Amino acid sequence: MRLVVTAILATMVNATAFSQTASPKIRYVDTTSESGDSITVSPGDSQTAQAPLELFCEANADVPEGWTAIYEWRFFDTQKGEDSPFLTRFEENTSYTLTASGSYSVRLFATFTKSDGTIEEVTPDPMTIVISESELKCPNAFSPNDDGKNDVLRISCKSIVKLSASIFNRWGKKMASKELSNLTDGYMENGTFYINLWDGRYGGKYVNDGVYFLNLYAKGSDGVEYKEKKAINVIKGFNEDTEQK
Repeated sequence: MRLVVTAILATMVNATAFSQTASPKIRYVDTTSESGDSITVSPGDSQTAQAPLELFCEANADVPEGWTAIYEWRFFDTQKGEDSPFLTRFEENTSYTLTASGSYSVRLFATFTKSDGTIEEVTPDPMTIVISESELKCPNAFSPNDDGKNDVLRISCKSIVKLSASIFNRWGKKMASKELSNLTDGYMENGTFYINLWDGRYGGKYVNDGVYFLNLYAKGSDGVEYKEKKAINVIKGFNEDTEQK
């Protein structure tokens, strides 16, 4: 039985002497893009993104008739090296969500076996994803008056993976709350990622102007915890009813 072992660089996949190939790619949705673009990472490439980030890994293998293929995806921290993968998957296509900041690489090992016992191994270069460190900023005032400017209490953030927020009036009555364990529920505006916390309404009506109180807990991809207890000023509201007690 003859054993043929071939290592192939991603840029040379199409130049191999045999017909079995694997051109793996990683796809993910770019939450830092206002249009939510789909990003593709090819072998040898590196991209920077925010957590949580769901990766879709595709082998894109060409398996000729008479051959079978076995796939092995290895996920590893680049600081620890390829000898210490933290995850291994044996699927042609797989997915995984990154929730911690750092530099990660994904590599496909494809083994092709022919009926006569011939074995070919295809190992394209790794694909690297860098998850940015976390950041969170929250204003202390907003004006829910439908003028299109600062109408919603919102936070700006990077790589926040967990969030719990509640807003109370001066008597301790809860006006609004938000619980998120996967912070893809946001949007880009002028290059900044935002998450809306409160539109200034209670029971379908705008609250009166005044001071309200925010309790917020969030956790970043880098393990940083954010604990905010602050006064929020509602200004330029137009509800004439008496504030709920």
